[in-house]
Amino acid sequence: QVQLVESGGGLVQPGGSLRLSCAASGSIFPINAMGWYRQAPGKQRELVAITESGARITYADSVKGRFTISRGNAKNTVNLQMNSLKPEDTAVYYCKASTNWSSTWGQGTQVTVSS
Repeated sequence: QVQLVESGGGLVQPGGSLRLSCAASGSIFPINAMGWYRQAPGKQRELVAITESGARITYADSVKGRFTISRGNAKNTVNLQMNSLKPEDTAVYYCKASTNWSSTWGQGTQVTVSS
């Protein structure tokens, strides 16, 4: 059973930066996609950024140019560097890891952008 451990959330002022990390373990199949999603109060969960097959990367339009997703040096890790944060980036951020057969969600980490 795949387990995800997320870290790096917190409180930051507008214009600040945060880095989220996610590590997956326990998968017996190759993890070919890892990404970050977020859910703000009263809104649906939405894609923030995803990296697939180690090459294709997709960003939500709202974060392009500010956020960068990357696979970590350790196997099955993914990072999200978030710069120029805005109050509207406030949400619970979830890591998701997918194999060809199933997907697993992390428990989420709170990101709050406020002065």
